[in-house]
Amino acid sequence: MQNLIKLKNQVVGMLTPAGDFVALLPIRLLMAYEFGKAGLGKFGGKNWFANVQDNFLFPFNHVPVEISWFMATWVEILGGFCLFFGLFTRFWAFSLVIVSIVAISGVHWPDDWNSLSELWKGYAISNKGFGNYRVPLLFIAMLFPLIFSGAGKLSVDHFLAKRFS
Repeated sequence: MQNLIKLKNQVVGMLTPAGDFVALLPIRLLMAYEFGKAGLGKFGGKNWFANVQDNFLFPFNHVPVEISWFMATWVEILGGFCLFFGLFTRFWAFSLVIVSIVAISGVHWPDDWNSLSELWKGYAISNKGFGNYRVPLLFIAMLFPLIFSGAGKLSVDHFLAKRFS
């Protein structure tokens, strides 16, 4: 039993310092890819926000669709780029949470629901009349550690903090 405890302590002793460097990296890279891809799709695509702007949360439902499209496009592109490198990570993660919440309200939320069980049906990938807010909700959950913990030690943020503190 002592050997198992000793082995466990050795493994934890190696994983904990390594985690400071790499634990948040997969989240950063995946979110960088997803939001960057979405932003580049908007950059080269047609503005379809006029079709859903009435569903956006206040105050975004009062912003002209051209400005909303521009802001969403560039927050996703720049946010994705900065998450990739771990630059101003907390700011961009928070900004992308806002974009995701507006996306859920405008595009992914069910049109009509009368109970929590009906709303829960929208936690799906495909839209069968109940919305499809699963992916943006997962993105929000993945962005929260970046907001509260930052980018980790393998990031420009960490380098800048060490350099200028």
